[in-house]
Amino acid sequence: MKPEENYILKQSTQFREILMHLQSVIQYYFPEVELKFKWKIPFFTIDNKPFCYLNCVEKKGYVDVGFWMQDFVSEYDKFLISENRKVVKSLRHKTLESINDEVLIAVLNEIKNRKDLGFYQKN
Repeated sequence: MKPEENYILKQSTQFREILMHLQSVIQYYFPEVELKFKWKIPFFTIDNKPFCYLNCVEKKGYVDVGFWMQDFVSEYDKFLISENRKVVKSLRHKTLESINDEVLIAVLNEIKNRKDLGFYQKN
């Protein structure tokens, strides 16, 4: 079994369901992503560039979907948590029901369309 799959499957039921849902949404709406295992967590890349990561913080009771958003303000900032982090913001989920797929997809689309990250499709 791949380490990124093992990470997800070894979590308690509550967090495993959240992680599996997030993984499926990300891979469905962004089929070009590659799921890797980096820094001991599931980590999505596009063309080997960081896209987002999943981090289960069971001790504090949540799953983070983390994004590198230095000097970038999203129209969805009210949903994003930075907690004094200078480069990373995240969507934090304590339950499966708390996940707003529309916000997740919109934030990921904003990140993907940032020219400075090089994900956008050139015409």
